[in-house]
Amino acid sequence: MKRLIIVAFSMLLLVLTGCSTVTKDIQITAEADPKISFGGYKNYAWLGAAGIMFDEAGRWEPPAFDADTEVKFYIDRELRARGMAENTSNPDLLVAFAAGIDMDNIEFVKNDKNELETLINVPKGALMVILVDANSGLPIWVGAAAADIQENVDAETAKVRLNYAVTEMFKKLPK
Repeated sequence: MKRLIIVAFSMLLLVLTGCSTVTKDIQITAEADPKISFGGYKNYAWLGAAGIMFDEAGRWEPPAFDADTEVKFYIDRELRARGMAENTSNPDLLVAFAAGIDMDNIEFVKNDKNELETLINVPKGALMVILVDANSGLPIWVGAAAADIQENVDAETAKVRLNYAVTEMFKKLPK
């Protein structure tokens, strides 16, 4: 029994370490309108079409992986966890998200062998979630995640990264 507990704990530690390694480059920020009481919002609707760039070459989005659907799923989950329901006929809140990729991003990176910094191509991506007050039409909260693009990533890793980004963003949404 003791051995089983040790094995189970080791596996859990391995999973948690793996997740933190997979998400360590993701930076999260958020800004909220300080005058807004977010507890007053009870329902939401999606504003327009979500947009994640189409990756025809499959360099950053795994084949047959729909990042738009995954992001929408995670945002729905976070809003429902706050007691909100989707309501397309008379929403209090409008939700939108967008993502972008800069495949030409250049950064200084330290070379471990000679301690010199050199310029290399480090593709960057960003995901933004915007909440808009349906009555006023004004944005009341914006969450953003920025990260290095990991090329040729598998679908499971992409899900972990997107889930982490959305979850961490919504931790910054005031109550």
